Amino acid sequence: MVFRGNTILGVFFISQLCVGVIGNLLLLMVYVHSSLVKARISRPIDPIFMHLMIVNILTIIFSMILYILSSFGVPNFLDDAGCKATVYIYRVTRGLSICTTSILSTFQAISITPSNSNWVWLKPKLSKWTCHSFLFSWFINLTLYVRIIETVIIKINNTDVDYGFYHPYCKMRPFEYPNPELFLNIIIIRDLFFVAIMVWTSLYMVILLLRHHKRAQHLHSPSLSSSQASPEHKATHSILLLTSCFVFFYLVNNFITLYGFSTHERKPNLGAIVVVVPSFYPTLCPFLLMNINKIISRFISSLPVLRIACFQRAVGE
Repeated sequence: MVFRGNTILGVFFISQLCVGVIGNLLLLMVYVHSSLVKARISRPIDPIFMHLMIVNILTIIFSMILYILSSFGVPNFLDDAGCKATVYIYRVTRGLSICTTSILSTFQAISITPSNSNWVWLKPKLSKWTCHSFLFSWFINLTLYVRIIETVIIKINNTDVDYGFYHPYCKMRPFEYPNPELFLNIIIIRDLFFVAIMVWTSLYMVILLLRHHKRAQHLHSPSLSSSQASPEHKATHSILLLTSCFVFFYLVNNFITLYGFSTHERKPNLGAIVVVVPSFYPTLCPFLLMNINKIISRFISSLPVLRIACFQRAVGE
């Protein structure tokens, strides 16, 4: 494949992997610290962020590590079981990414719903609803991608690119069960469903923010104007940016994938794009979320205190 011996591409993959994993891991540590050490400043939405960070880390690792090895000329070291496991985990985590982002957008939309809205009755049930949504997302994706285990096998000939599927070590064989289109249709319906939820909740949040802005301008109230910079509004802006980023890269990735399936010519350079584009969202995600509030600065400022406490415990022991 085009990846073998391509050191420049390998360095780019390593850079993207390091930035994405470190960014998500840093933000995950911040939320874990806030939940365990400073429970009083943790929020009901924090578990969704933590789940999203974990999913992002797994997606980046399982999408890029094999391409990095291939770009430096590492020979195929996977067997059929290894191919099935890595591709299955990658597909599941990508599916969880779209589900978690949709849950995050919906949670925030309900959180900022005014008291006179028809959706206000959902606010007290958010925590319970979020837990059930996580379980449902895991069940759906773990079950849906079982078909991947049946179709992915080791690639013997590195020049083969089957069914628009680009991978340095694995390939997808023809579906051997009836109605192979059913599997793709189910995935498309799932993606469209969650993307529709993202778009709908994002538009709803935009409408609420615009109404708030117009009301503040109409009343010329300093208190209302200052409330625009509240943590809730900052979080809403960040989540809107996050969902917009996801939808953009989702559409671009699907366009490239459909092009790969429809073209009758082998285009090996398309493989680099196929792995880079889906990894942009989980890589950028933590940096889009870091400006939600002062949680990062609080965590950093608490580090000297943590070091002193750890030193005192060590001396005491």
